[in-house]
Amino acid sequence: MIRVIVAGYNGSMGRASLNMLSRQQAMEVVGVYSPNRHDVLEGVSVFQSLEDIDVEADVWLDFTTPDAVYENAHFAIDNGLKPIIGTTGLTDDQIAELQAYSKERSVSGLIVPNFSMSAVLLMKFSKEAARYFQDVEVIEMHHEDKKDTPSGTALSTAKRIDAVRKQHEQGNSKETLPGARGADYNGIRIHSVRLPGYVAHEQVLFGGEGEALTIRQDSFNRSSFMSGVALAIEKVDQVDGLQVGLETVM
Repeated sequence: MIRVIVAGYNGSMGRASLNMLSRQQAMEVVGVYSPNRHDVLEGVSVFQSLEDIDVEADVWLDFTTPDAVYENAHFAIDNGLKPIIGTTGLTDDQIAELQAYSKERSVSGLIVPNFSMSAVLLMKFSKEAARYFQDVEVIEMHHEDKKDTPSGTALSTAKRIDAVRKQHEQGNSKETLPGARGADYNGIRIHSVRLPGYVAHEQVLFGGEGEALTIRQDSFNRSSFMSGVALAIEKVDQVDGLQVGLETVM
């Protein structure tokens, strides 16, 4: 039985994860954590402070906030809990520090920008397409309550594209309204949309001489992420250190 603590259990992804884990025969929620809530959950310990967490567990599943995730991940590694981090907002320096610390402590873990299988494939296909199309832009669309911009998935997509794309300057149009061209990641433009009715969606647009390629992914509800969450929990002990991306265990 894999024993799980769900951090950020009162958010949308936290609640969906609790529901999914309740149906798993080989996984058990032994604790939940949120500094802002103190609900009564039958058979589950509820914690408002990291210092008060005193249950035996194997996995720390984090769906908290960008300003709390680094401290939470450090706490998990320090206590021998395998972190599965679904919260975005970690900087490259923070990820590098956490990876070094997890190696030092011999704790495996995963940082997952997106638990959707279709999102993982979008990133994989986009990286492959970037070998042939150098001109590219990313549009990501999320619900209005998403805390960070751009999304972790969009940023991860841009990083994967940048790793294989030849250095290239595209477009030279002047912004008559600042920000019209979106964020700039090494020349790759990222545009963020935040609107009610959306959940998580991304398009990667490639342009070439006389042709274009669009790769699109849509998550219409949070159940689309749950198979990825379950897979990460099941396979995290097979990971060497703290790795980034669900594809590590696919």
